[in-house]
Amino acid sequence: MPDISSLFVTRLYRAGLNELARPKVDYDELRASCLAIAEDDEAGQDWCEANGYPGYTSYASLNDLPWRFPIFRTLEKALDKHVAAFCTDLGFDLGGRKLKCNSLWINILPEGGTHASHIHPRSVISGTTYVAMPEGTSALKLEDPRLAMMMHAPLRRKDAGEALQPFVYVTPEVGEILMWESWLRHEVPMNMAEEERISVSFNYGWG
Repeated sequence: MPDISSLFVTRLYRAGLNELARPKVDYDELRASCLAIAEDDEAGQDWCEANGYPGYTSYASLNDLPWRFPIFRTLEKALDKHVAAFCTDLGFDLGGRKLKCNSLWINILPEGGTHASHIHPRSVISGTTYVAMPEGTSALKLEDPRLAMMMHAPLRRKDAGEALQPFVYVTPEVGEILMWESWLRHEVPMNMAEEERISVSFNYGWG
């Protein structure tokens, strides 16, 4: 029998955020805070309008959410624990240091809104925790990083395993956290639900 192994594996971390959180994050409070911030953040609203961004993001306007709001400080402490666990799984040698959160931002995607395919430069670990996921809303779409090099590869059968597919769709639940290495291209397809899809995303860097 042939010996076939998997090489250069792409890891996806998925867990309930509060599994490691001390204290636990109140997602009702987090949702209310996201909506209140979005309503008051005129600079963020202006940026979204000027750049054609559907809905709202605090990415370009507020870079100190954990300092401004206690619920985001609690969230960041929980994220620290999950990122440390993921780094252990990835086999990173951090030389006795830890990755640190270098950005944390709110995303509110209305019906019909999308977030185009992208990566997160100058970071090591990126991810999202999910605050409101109405029925029928967008999954997270992850792209095989080797896709651009598959010049003459045939299409994959639909019944091929998930690890062999060029795109993988993951539908998280409220309270879950997803993380991946920051070079992994991903997108949020169109939100087909009438209600808003709310999440908080983050980047962790080294040094």
